[in-house]
Amino acid sequence: MRKAKRMRALTLALLALALSAGPGLAMSTDSDSSPAAADATPIGKARELTQAGDHRGAVTLLEGIVATDAGNADAWNLLGFNQRQLGAFPVALDAYAKALAIEPEHKGANEYLGELYLQMDDLPRARQRLEVLDGACFLPCEEYTELKEKIEAYEASHPPKSS
Repeated sequence: MRKAKRMRALTLALLALALSAGPGLAMSTDSDSSPAAADATPIGKARELTQAGDHRGAVTLLEGIVATDAGNADAWNLLGFNQRQLGAFPVALDAYAKALAIEPEHKGANEYLGELYLQMDDLPRARQRLEVLDGACFLPCEEYTELKEKIEAYEASHPPKSS
């Protein structure tokens, strides 16, 4: 964890340097990062279905995406999320495993896999995902914070059993 803290400090220093150089260097000019551009893609449509709670529709779309692009970690992650929402835990585990095989530090897949482990009452594995996120997030990131809060809530509602 010391390595992660040093990396965070280095990242903060680099960020401060970039910001002091002027706003032009700190801001992205990627024209495809707008919400409208993302929604036009199949994965954007799958995200819309997911947000609307149409998990079955999202699964159908995502299965098509990964059938033609098996190296798409984001699609595997979103497929795992939707399968988990449908209660298909083994299928979700497989999808998250595929996302992490492609991109081991995928923040979303690590967070959601940790949440699945909590649903499966596997606190040690959820904590492992939190450790991965601690290394993957140079600055405190949303995925780390959310999983940490869910682990803390899980621990509060599942006190250790006394012998």
